[in-house]
Amino acid sequence: MQRYERLEELVIPVLTDMGYDLVRLSMHGGDSRQVLQIMAERKDLAAMTIDDCSNISRELSAVLDVADPISGRYSLEISSPGLDRPLMKPADFRRFQGFAAKVETEVPVDGAKRFKGKITGVSDADDIEMAIEDKGITVHIPFSVISKAKLIITDELINAVTKGNKGF
Repeated sequence: MQRYERLEELVIPVLTDMGYDLVRLSMHGGDSRQVLQIMAERKDLAAMTIDDCSNISRELSAVLDVADPISGRYSLEISSPGLDRPLMKPADFRRFQGFAAKVETEVPVDGAKRFKGKITGVSDADDIEMAIEDKGITVHIPFSVISKAKLIITDELINAVTKGNKGF
C-alpha cells in the first residue's frame, strides 16, 4: 500500500468527524526535513480560520503519533486551499464551473499538455471541458490524464469570494 493511501486512511476519518473535507495530502522535502501538508476545507464551505487549522493539527497529531505511518522526523502543516486552490477531483471542476483554471496533463490532448481557460463543463465520463479563449477553442480533457490543475485568481473569482459565496 502506498504511503499516501495509508495516510489518507488515517486522516480522512478524523477530518470527516470534525466537519472538514480533505482537499489534498502531500509529502515534500528531503530526508532531513519532511513536511506532511494537509489541505482541508470546511464541509459547510465557510472560510477556514486559524482556529480551524489549529484544531485539525491537534487532532491529527494525536492520531499520527499513535499510528506512526511516516518513518523519520516530519512537520505537519495544515492549510486551507486558498483562492488559487488545486482542483483534485471531478467534483472540484463541477463546483468551479465558470471560473478560469490552469490544467496540465500527463500526455498531450489535442496536441498540448498545458491549458489555461474557463471550465465550461464536466461530462458523465469525467471529461473536463474548457474554453481556451485566446485560441477560440473548446477542449475535452479526460480527468484520468490530468497531472495538475488549479484555479486562476481573476476578478471574477475575487468578486465571487467578496460577495460571500460559499465554496471559496
